[in-house]
Amino acid sequence: MKQIYFDAIAGTPIYPEVWREMEPFIKNEFGNPQSLHSFGEGPRAAIEKARERIAKLIGANKEEIYFTSSGSEANNFAIKGLAFAYQNKGKHIILSSIEHQSILNSAKFLEKLGFKFSYVPVDKYGIVDPDDVRKFINKETILVSVMLANSEIGTIQPIEEIARICHERDVLFHTDAVGGIGYLPIDVSKLGVDSMSLSATQMYGPKGVGALYLRKGTRIIPLIHGGIQEEGKRAGTENVAGIVGFGKAAELALEKMEDRNKKLIRLRDKIIAEFPQKVENVYLTGHPKKRLPYHSSFCVEYIEGEAMLLSLNMKGIAASSGSACTSRTLKASHVLLAMGYSHALAQGSIVFSFIEDNKEEEIDYLLEVFPPIIKRLREMSPLYNKQITKEDR
Repeated sequence: MKQIYFDAIAGTPIYPEVWREMEPFIKNEFGNPQSLHSFGEGPRAAIEKARERIAKLIGANKEEIYFTSSGSEANNFAIKGLAFAYQNKGKHIILSSIEHQSILNSAKFLEKLGFKFSYVPVDKYGIVDPDDVRKFINKETILVSVMLANSEIGTIQPIEEIARICHERDVLFHTDAVGGIGYLPIDVSKLGVDSMSLSATQMYGPKGVGALYLRKGTRIIPLIHGGIQEEGKRAGTENVAGIVGFGKAAELALEKMEDRNKKLIRLRDKIIAEFPQKVENVYLTGHPKKRLPYHSSFCVEYIEGEAMLLSLNMKGIAASSGSACTSRTLKASHVLLAMGYSHALAQGSIVFSFIEDNKEEEIDYLLEVFPPIIKRLREMSPLYNKQITKEDR
């Protein structure tokens, strides 16, 4: 059976070059980076080299990069750490309605501590209107967080404009860039962000490592207490091999981004153009152009995403439904609901996200096997049968 991977939003394979740089720090360079003896020298130097590489990818200074265990931890660090650091100024925070669960659940936690949240709506493409952000800002607002690009619908946000509005009102601005790092050209100075969450998972680096960019001079309260790692901002023995791999993946992203994106965009645009022609009642979700180069997403009417995923898996195709953190639940996507989709239609979410090893023939195979799957599932669906009966009348 064919084995085809269309789930880059959940994770990408590690480049061979990334593994080669990681391997010594798994096998031989086992010293603790905080040790003063010679065994700590290699790991310590490797971490700083990785910090430089990641900073270069986003146009930052290396002193502004703090390593975490994941993008979710970086989001928690940013939202909670900045809220605690600036709470004497105010306790109002603004989020977009389609943020990642690590942002939204951090908000629920902070609400119990007296912080207040406003949620900016999105349009039918999942885009935040910067003027809506402006309207929500008040004298108590200390922070705004809007993700760079949404991994469920692929839509890219007008981050630079939103950041400018925030700074006009002396409000901090954070963005979750996990879905876009390594694919979108990022310059933190041009974007104007105060903090940015990063991860290696979707950019051909290892899982279990992330980072927070924090603009120099921005205060933050640590969430993990212990030793002096990461300038005292994030305690815990460093994941040296993971950090090294993240750094190498960042270096390769700068080298490969343009050529890689050209290929990924061809795959993306092929399925976006051809899939709705093969099956009725299929709707593209997210913006048709202002979207991640490796991403396509749809709602298929009358059937559930889980059934489609399981059926595709039997054909050797891996895809996803909703974000990587919610695809194992049966809830309708909060992202699609925020965009105005009904609960029934939002349940039919399917996402195809591509890695650079994917080929056009694999898209052709998907377009061959997927329509019969949809036909079979619809024949079993009470929603579809009810619609057919209604049309017959």
